Amino acid sequence: MIPEMVNWSLKAIDYEVYNGVTVGDLILVFAILLIAFLIAKIIAMSLRRSLADKMKKGEIEALVKFVYAVVMLTAIVTVTPILGLNLTGLLVAGGIAGIAIGFASQKVVSNLLSGLFLIAERPVKIGDQIIVGNVAGFVEDMKIMSTIIRTYDGLYVRIPNETLFTSNITNPAANSARRFDYTINVRYMDDAEKAIRIIKNVIEEHPFALKIPPPRVFVDSLGESGMSIVVNIWAPSSEWTDVKMDLLWKIKIELERNGIQIPTKRNLA
Repeated sequence: MIPEMVNWSLKAIDYEVYNGVTVGDLILVFAILLIAFLIAKIIAMSLRRSLADKMKKGEIEALVKFVYAVVMLTAIVTVTPILGLNLTGLLVAGGIAGIAIGFASQKVVSNLLSGLFLIAERPVKIGDQIIVGNVAGFVEDMKIMSTIIRTYDGLYVRIPNETLFTSNITNPAANSARRFDYTINVRYMDDAEKAIRIIKNVIEEHPFALKIPPPRVFVDSLGESGMSIVVNIWAPSSEWTDVKMDLLWKIKIELERNGIQIPTKRNLA
């Protein structure tokens, strides 16, 4: 009795529905599509969870739909031979169209992938100060295709993610401290040791000039019109610009107050 039931079941599965397609083929197609659907759902859940704090909700949903469509399209292409569908002509036409579209969308795909890599690696984040090529400013927004930089003079610059990902990125504020340098020229008739002492005193009195790493002040070179004193100063990255501008002016005023002048044609004559 049992062998007869098994034999009947196999015959039912092998029953031809249409044009050589059997019930077993339909079950296989259904299983493949179901598995693809579950895989797409799992990937979508993982993307939403991992990118929740890195991307805007609308951009996450657009990415999820794209990945979902790719997974399901792959599954559909896989099951068409099982159903006996001949896609040769369609694939040839699609291949030609795909090549044309591929060349046209090469940059788009490259920017998309670069955006995903940037999200995963996170070399920069919104609010960071960065320098990319000849563009310097604050990261205002990071999208799938591009990154928006707000320059120091208030301009908004869109940088394709491919350019950002393949370029050297300088983040001047990543470290808590940042150094700046001056080169101050004094006349030969002035006392270089006195000038160095004055510069060191001005630096020590400034509240944001760091003691560690310590500042350095020294004579670097001797020129035709005077001596070059190099000054290395460290300051907190958040105060770097203000400290650099403030100290230079204070050093100039204090040197002149003590009779030490920067050489010019007038005072060298």
